[in-house]
Amino acid sequence: MRPSRDDVLMTSAKVWEARSTCSRAQVGVVISRDGRILSTGYNGAPSGTEHCHHKCNCAHLEVGHRGPHEEGCPAGPCTKVVHAEANAIIFAAKYGVGIDGAEVHTTRVPCMNCAGMIINAGIKRVVWLAEHRDMEGFLRLGQAGLEVIRYGHE
Repeated sequence: MRPSRDDVLMTSAKVWEARSTCSRAQVGVVISRDGRILSTGYNGAPSGTEHCHHKCNCAHLEVGHRGPHEEGCPAGPCTKVVHAEANAIIFAAKYGVGIDGAEVHTTRVPCMNCAGMIINAGIKRVVWLAEHRDMEGFLRLGQAGLEVIRYGHE
């Protein structure tokens, strides 16, 4: 069976997610137009700086696990990382790739700040896979009139 454009683009976002360099959370993003990839991004430390390493004391997590953490975990939200959405938008800007009217496929709902960047970049559609610990970004995208779709739930 032929995969849909959403299937292909989300699969690509998942591949980019695997490049994330933060031990706390991994996110992959693809920005596209008409099914053609314009830019990609993943979360991680800025270029040329040391990757993020977070210590975790959550009893249910295996050593080195990069998954969800409990409230109050010392491996709280990372402040060093550049988010995947920001990296994809920055790459497009750096190389003169127009993304006005494009769409984003992301492995996690954008945070509030990334939602603002997506809105101001002129992106019209966001397809997301997993929830973020704070769903305010999702609400912000909807309030701005973007088409926001949970992947697999259209």
